[in-house]
Amino acid sequence: MDFSSKLLENAVYEMSQLPGIGKRTALRLVLHLLKQPNERTAHLSNALQNLRNSVMFCKNCHNISDVELCEICASPKRDETLVCVVEDIRDVMAIENTGQYRGLYHVLGGKISPMEGIGPQDLTISSLITKAKKGVIKELIFALSSTMEGDTTNFYIYKQLEGLDISTSTIARGIAVGDELEYADEVTLGRSILNRIPFEGSLKMN
Repeated sequence: MDFSSKLLENAVYEMSQLPGIGKRTALRLVLHLLKQPNERTAHLSNALQNLRNSVMFCKNCHNISDVELCEICASPKRDETLVCVVEDIRDVMAIENTGQYRGLYHVLGGKISPMEGIGPQDLTISSLITKAKKGVIKELIFALSSTMEGDTTNFYIYKQLEGLDISTSTIARGIAVGDELEYADEVTLGRSILNRIPFEGSLKMN
């Protein structure tokens, strides 16, 4: 792709580094921004800078937040004895959109994947186990995607909980095997949360 401007080329290259954005799409976005008033581009730039410099992670659940304790963890209306284990912020948003869940979350920041060099130490599993040992949590819901990596992560955490008085469940298989939660429709995901099954039962099904 030939560019008449090095500035344009650099902007397109940086935009194309975003996931799902090819060079043609990046070029279209950059040219669109060029047509906008200067303040519009400035607002976008400031929003990204503020996000990068000021965003925090909740000290309790590791969800993205503006303050130390996110709104979900700080809410007295949430059931702190029920914790839903998810991969990342997109899964929290997907489940919240169903309006069917009133517990708390724990964001792992990924899944165990030896092929990608991601082990338990690279995730927030240790802080989850520390919370579990405090005795407040009564049930953990495993809501990772039903992939080999998701199932491996579920089982690893399950084994770490041995000896603790905590029940474990997994979302019902209304979510197709291999699907990511963020792409599930809200009705299906909501039903999967409400109709969750004991984790031990899911082991027998596999």
